[in-house]
Amino acid sequence: MTVTDNRALRDAFGRFATGVTVLTTREGDGTPRGFTANSFSSVSLDPPLVLVCIGDNAHSGPAFYAAPHFAVNILGAAQKDAAMLFASRSEEKFDKAKWHAGTHGLPLLPGALATLICARHDLVRAGDHVILIGEVLESAIGDGPALGYHQGEFITI
Repeated sequence: MTVTDNRALRDAFGRFATGVTVLTTREGDGTPRGFTANSFSSVSLDPPLVLVCIGDNAHSGPAFYAAPHFAVNILGAAQKDAAMLFASRSEEKFDKAKWHAGTHGLPLLPGALATLICARHDLVRAGDHVILIGEVLESAIGDGPALGYHQGEFITI
């Protein structure tokens, strides 16, 4: 495989099992925005930082780049439908999903294994993505098995 073979590279990346998150925010006019991401990671405990990679073609990207705050909803195994809904380009995600407003009015998904309320810390351009780094202001945890993603399929962790 060469690094210019995109399909083979995607297949190689897909061998790394990840958790599944739904990131949410609000646009300046209050419109909720969200998308499914598995390119999420903790960065630092002091200060408490996380990151997520947002593709250049992400419909919600500009809303996240501009928003001062965002939430990370770490999904449980029973939330596959939410993961699929927020992975779509549907304009009706928040009409179809169960959610409630949390701190800063951020949309939070009930049943998430954890929620993190973050302030935008930095944006870093990296290839065809932007790395959104957030400082965790609040967190809450739940219980249960995690929703994962491996080789293009949702799995239970």
